[in-house]
Amino acid sequence: MQKIRAAITAVGGYVPDYVLTNAELETIIETTDEWITSRTGIKERHIQKGEGLGTSDMATEAVKQLLQKRGIDPMEIDLVICATTTPDMQFPATANIISDKVGMKNAFGYDVNAACCSFLYSLTTGAQFIETGLYKKVIIIGADKMSSIMNYEDRTTCIIFGDGAGAVLLEPNDEGNGLMDSILRSDGAGRAFLHQKAGGSVKPATIETVMNKEHYVYQEGQTVFKFAVKNMADVSAEIMERNNLTSDDIAWLVPHQANLRIISATGERMGLPAEKVMINIQKYGNTTNGTLPLCLWEWESQLKKGDNLILAAFGGGFTWGATYIKWAYDGK
Repeated sequence: MQKIRAAITAVGGYVPDYVLTNAELETIIETTDEWITSRTGIKERHIQKGEGLGTSDMATEAVKQLLQKRGIDPMEIDLVICATTTPDMQFPATANIISDKVGMKNAFGYDVNAACCSFLYSLTTGAQFIETGLYKKVIIIGADKMSSIMNYEDRTTCIIFGDGAGAVLLEPNDEGNGLMDSILRSDGAGRAFLHQKAGGSVKPATIETVMNKEHYVYQEGQTVFKFAVKNMADVSAEIMERNNLTSDDIAWLVPHQANLRIISATGERMGLPAEKVMINIQKYGNTTNGTLPLCLWEWESQLKKGDNLILAAFGGGFTWGATYIKWAYDGK
């Protein structure tokens, strides 16, 4: 009998209607379309507008779509994990808010925050509940409203990030498909180079922290770039080697959409041609925890049962990792 694995059986995605283009950014800050495109590969990003709207609202739309695709009732869901760096509130967990909005009344839920690696960490964690036989239906969400922590006077960060959400459903699989392996890493020393200065217990919000713009993303771009290029590429190559996979065996690389040059370096390290690499950074930017599930959502129709996928990410903290998935259904 085959080992029970946690397989993705449905994918949902959502991005807000409002599109912030490079041309519009040229009117806000000192930058150009050429400068942004050549350094990041980004042309536009979606931004959530509207009073009282948060990460949970985007995630709710992605989850509703997922449930409709799979044809299941919200009450069938056992567990909800929301990977996010921009929760609706410090507490309760955004996963709980999403569950309430969708009607997943039988599910328990919690959030995971490991910066841009939260979705990978959550996927691996959620898979354990399936593999042990404890639960049958687990939803993993990756969602962020990055515009809520962007300083639109800082041209080094505000050009990069966008808003969006994606979600996947995990169910048991005994055909040999599903989540096969993960390598997850972290190094807290990297916190100095990518973080949010204020708003936590070390530096609670005050009038001074707000006036000093310390509630926005702070990033030392060159340092983060160097670490990301090396570590995301290294861990992707490592998971291939550990599972005796060659570039010919891989159907798709699903990379975190942080920077086109980082994505290209990872694909090259794995020996993959460009046509095997999912890239949508040009129209969504870096949606942090939304990037990986949004890629799966966009490419779902092209995925075939048995396809080997490598998901790879790098985030602040530093956090990084790669997950090997054998796809469980024909997307069409």
